[in-house]
Amino acid sequence: MPAIFLITLLAGILGYWVLEAPFSVEHEPVVIEADLASALLDAPVEFEHQVRPVLERRCVVCHGCYDAPCQLKLSSSEGLRRGASEALVYDPARLTPMQPTRLFVDARGTAEWRSRGFHPVLNEGQQTPESNLQDSVLYRLLRLKQQHPQPDTDQLPDSFTLELDREQTCPTLESVDDFAEEHPLWGMPYAMPNLSDQEYRTLVSWLAQGAPAPAPPAPSAGVLPQIAQWEEFLNQRSNKQQLVSRYLYEHLFHAHIHFAGSPTREFYRLVRSTTPPGQAIDEIPTVRPYDDPGAAPFYYRLLRYHPSIVVKNHILYEFSDRRMERYRELFLDPDYAVRELPSYQPEIASNPFKTFIDLPLKSRYRFLLDDARFFIEGFIKGPVCRGQIALNVIEDQFWVLFFDPDQDVFTNDAQFVGSMADDLQLPADRRSSLNLTSIWSDYWQRQRRYMTSKQALFKKISTHDIHHALGYIWDGEGNNPNAALTVFRHFDSGSVAYGLVGNDPETAWILDYPLFERIHYLLVAGFNVYGNLVHQVNTRIYMDFLRMEGEDHFLAFLPADRRKAIRDSWYAGLRSGVEKLFTAPQDWMQVDTVSGYRSDDPQRELYQYIRGRVAGVTQQADAMNRCGIQDCIKRRPDTEIAQVDQAMAVIARLQGNNLHAFPDLAFVQVRMDDPQQDRAYTLIRNKAYKNVTSFLADERERDRADIEQDSMTVVNWLEGSYPNFFFSVAGSEIDAFTEQCAEIRNHKDYERFVDRYGIRRTSPGFWATADWFQDEYARNQPVVSGLFDLNRYENR
Repeated sequence: MPAIFLITLLAGILGYWVLEAPFSVEHEPVVIEADLASALLDAPVEFEHQVRPVLERRCVVCHGCYDAPCQLKLSSSEGLRRGASEALVYDPARLTPMQPTRLFVDARGTAEWRSRGFHPVLNEGQQTPESNLQDSVLYRLLRLKQQHPQPDTDQLPDSFTLELDREQTCPTLESVDDFAEEHPLWGMPYAMPNLSDQEYRTLVSWLAQGAPAPAPPAPSAGVLPQIAQWEEFLNQRSNKQQLVSRYLYEHLFHAHIHFAGSPTREFYRLVRSTTPPGQAIDEIPTVRPYDDPGAAPFYYRLLRYHPSIVVKNHILYEFSDRRMERYRELFLDPDYAVRELPSYQPEIASNPFKTFIDLPLKSRYRFLLDDARFFIEGFIKGPVCRGQIALNVIEDQFWVLFFDPDQDVFTNDAQFVGSMADDLQLPADRRSSLNLTSIWSDYWQRQRRYMTSKQALFKKISTHDIHHALGYIWDGEGNNPNAALTVFRHFDSGSVAYGLVGNDPETAWILDYPLFERIHYLLVAGFNVYGNLVHQVNTRIYMDFLRMEGEDHFLAFLPADRRKAIRDSWYAGLRSGVEKLFTAPQDWMQVDTVSGYRSDDPQRELYQYIRGRVAGVTQQADAMNRCGIQDCIKRRPDTEIAQVDQAMAVIARLQGNNLHAFPDLAFVQVRMDDPQQDRAYTLIRNKAYKNVTSFLADERERDRADIEQDSMTVVNWLEGSYPNFFFSVAGSEIDAFTEQCAEIRNHKDYERFVDRYGIRRTSPGFWATADWFQDEYARNQPVVSGLFDLNRYENR
């Protein structure tokens, strides 16, 4: 049969081109473009090299995590076939916990997801090209965008809802016609430029062919022996090994594990399974890693994670022979006994100081310090994608340091910490209690007792010269860049950089082992994103306690007569009201423990001393930020690049009202004469707050802010997960760029700046610029990188 006849016949079956194709719940034929008819007769679209790039760069960038609109996760074929749901994962007013909806974990197969309220976005009926498009919500939304292209000038109209907490609209096959009629401009990609013709043809052809995707990849040949080695190690049956493995699992359950020497994009999850090594993994779907796995035997297994990697939940951890030897050195070689394994009763399991009391305390602390950024990133970035409950208690920029594990500090003493185990109990053990007052009557009283005990010991500390006192701060033994970290908060997301980045922050934290461990168990191991209002509020308030404790450790290195004034300056306004609720022991503030300050600004002087203390890891920290490894090659010196760096440093000096129009996080592409030398920078706006203690105040209210103290951090790498805006500037214009940036005084000035250098949502060059940043990140950090999320991109 001649090919032309087949094409004509198929075109007759599918229909011919019309501009306004009527959609109908009676399933009248959807009119499909005739020029696609021939494509549907061609060889099937190849998923890995044709479809995946389009899905990742145009779809997954907004549909890749818990906060994907309508829970439609397009980062894997399983998420696509699961479909969408109107249920909100992030609902702070939820009175009862919701049923978890973790892909791959909480349901198995499409039918089970349908029973949990998810509706399809693909055709689930007869598999023909016509039905695969006619009965596909995804196709209809893609087609809607083609029929009603997005405006390509200025800002999007107000008819688009772009707020993070906007009301969801999740059309089904039955409602998509009404949706299209009511919101003709809301096709996919929503509020972003149209797909190119080739991208559109690729996706539509693939959908018409039934959206085929390859089976999940198996472990690569080189990784299989390492998996076997690690599973054997983790599943040894001695009490000592079982307790160690439980500790490791509860700290690594959220990791994307990468094996040394394996392909750069191959990652695994550590899970508990009902099946032993050698059999298919049957993951036990507990909400928390310390929840009871049941009476039957279980096994620690390594499960390949095959969805597309997105930055916001890509928390990387490496397994290697060296890592296993380190575990043996910390936990198995020391001589101690584990006579009885701890239970999984909530009041025990949620308290690591009881559960793991038999493990050497310094080994536990060393384990956390070895990869401190990983564990801090666990609560700052978090596997749950949106961290507002935890993050709205912290400053926009601060440094994190740690007490040296080898120093004679009482919180390094196992006997002291063990005696305090009851008072170190976390509120995560009360899972669905509706008693909000427990956080005041119970956990705050426990915290007070612990602080009082610490205060009694603090009073016995002799006075140290500041240079000697700095020895109590861990310096990473001069080679571990985890010794000093910088946290950036971008409203409800955050990121963690190695080293002391940016100007001196308003506050800093110094963590000891009990504080470090509680942060992990409160905000990572013990946090339930599906939990109710009480769980969220308890977590929020308790994190206030922990933040203040870390800041107080920092204050302890300052002269006693300056501590209260400095702390009060951090928390002007509502601080007094909070202190009426949470009256903390204050006597320690009058105990002189340091001497030798020479200036009238001891806080700034302390920051200078701290920079000197960790100077040995500064170079490694810079390398880790730029390329993810300590021994990466630095770019060759170049006069033009040096000029760009100097110009960007001008922006870093801006502060106050000059910054009020800037977003939290902006990426800048500087285009050089040689495209291979193009540079990427991140502009991080640090909003100063009069306090971060009021959990009842509206996060966006500027009466919480000290606008004149706002500052800008500029880094020559891509920092953060959710860029709010892109700028693109030619290297030859960099001085004009920085000068115009410095002259911004109001929103009109900022709009003129955006007109010249900004990449709006409506810009025809939007996707090309977004792709450049994705490529730049992947090129510089092939293992660490992931897809940036565009859900927070502003309508400027």
